[in-house]
Amino acid sequence: MMGNHTGGGGGPKKRQRVNSSSRLSSTAAVIDSSRPDITLTEASHKPAPATLRRSASHSSLPTPSSSTSRGGFNDAATADVILRLYLEKTPSPFDSSPDDSESISAVDSVDKPDVQVYLHSHVLARSKYFAALLSDRWQRENYDGNNNTNTEADCESSDKKIHRFNFGVAAVTGSIDNHLTVLQLLYTNDFSNAIDSVSTALYILPVALELLFEDCVRSCVRFLEAVPWTEEEERRVVSLIPFLSEEESKELLSRVSPLRNELGEEMLYGLILTAIHNYNQLNMAFAKAFVAKLLRDFSSKESARRVLDRVFEMSLKVVKESLEEYSSPEFRGDHKETEAIQRLNLHTAMTNGRHLVWLVERMIELRVADMAVKEWSELSAFTADLQRAFRDDAWRNIVPALPAVVMRTTSKLANAIVVGHILAPRQVRMKLVKDWLPVLIVCKENVSPIMPNQKLLYLELEESFLKIISTLPMLDAQELLQQCLSFSTRNVDDCPHLVNAFNTWFRRANRPQHSENPGD
Repeated sequence: MMGNHTGGGGGPKKRQRVNSSSRLSSTAAVIDSSRPDITLTEASHKPAPATLRRSASHSSLPTPSSSTSRGGFNDAATADVILRLYLEKTPSPFDSSPDDSESISAVDSVDKPDVQVYLHSHVLARSKYFAALLSDRWQRENYDGNNNTNTEADCESSDKKIHRFNFGVAAVTGSIDNHLTVLQLLYTNDFSNAIDSVSTALYILPVALELLFEDCVRSCVRFLEAVPWTEEEERRVVSLIPFLSEEESKELLSRVSPLRNELGEEMLYGLILTAIHNYNQLNMAFAKAFVAKLLRDFSSKESARRVLDRVFEMSLKVVKESLEEYSSPEFRGDHKETEAIQRLNLHTAMTNGRHLVWLVERMIELRVADMAVKEWSELSAFTADLQRAFRDDAWRNIVPALPAVVMRTTSKLANAIVVGHILAPRQVRMKLVKDWLPVLIVCKENVSPIMPNQKLLYLELEESFLKIISTLPMLDAQELLQQCLSFSTRNVDDCPHLVNAFNTWFRRANRPQHSENPGD
């Protein structure tokens, strides 16, 4: 709306803007060069009636044909409306946070403080704002209600009445130019030449909303719907959406606002599944790296946690079911069909085991692995299936890397506990070691020969288990340490981690018993 300046109306006022496009700036030069040497009266119009509102259609308004030099835009000879545009300092609702100092400096930077233009009332009627302003009812109410301020000058001829209006616009560079451009668009039905960029549409749209120029509003919105935006342009589009009708803003909103709160999580979930199930190894590596970056940059840590937990549980379920079927007696035998089923189960477990490693790495990186380590510590049936499978020879020629893949997930979670990236409760820490320590022992005893990378993996896991054991109560640590004797080698000097773990336990065991009564 026109707000506090001398121009009145029912539409929202234009937001303060700093720059203008080259197309808009050229308009002012044309108007300025044709400015006549007449002195306007200081008459100004009141705000338009409060009942004036934007609606979806204005089919009853006249739509003129394309303008010509005679009777066209800024034709003083045929005009019956003289409009003076001038700069004012009133803030506009189209600005996110107008600042007084910025407004003052903007006034100083504007070349022309005012300009007048010659218009035609039958053309201005395309604007609901001007249609109301020029209506007989509004003219009569304005004359009767204020004898000192007229919107209508004396007749300059016996058969022609000239309307004179003062119209205040925001005091920023390009503001007058933008209004002149929209006024000129009243004289045409072809908006495509004027609205040819996002920047231009964003400068024109607030003025079209201000003047209730529905055809122009729709053309600006249609252009914005169809083209890409920069981040800054998107911010400006979002700021204008509240001033549009529901129908006008529907397409813009669908582009910038999720239909459901969980839409972002669904997108992230789909991206993770696509990345880990890409069977092209080279593309898989690139896709995983890209998704890992998206996860790091994701705005909501809790959303990322929920998505990763969901995919982790799904992959873990597949691995558990595959090993359970492989270890089941029902699938034992020498038949080719049984062997094919065993191969399929092992390959499925291997593939999803690799997914688990990648997922755990992302969870630890984002510090959201609490659920994963809890789930991994409650797999007593699964670890029993692993022990049975690794004692068998069938897997060796099918998926020789399976033990290392499964234990790598365990190692990453255990190490994250040791360094404090996961603050797991005591029961979780104890069950993790209790269930997975036997699997580690079976892997070392039955996987032969042990490859150098596997040897390093098992050594790191041993150290992590021993450090976790050192965080447990002494009775629990005593039980678990006895199972760790398999970590020893022929040369005691080659297993310092085991030596340190037992020395720590015995040092604590030899400490005087803590008295429950400090006075004793």
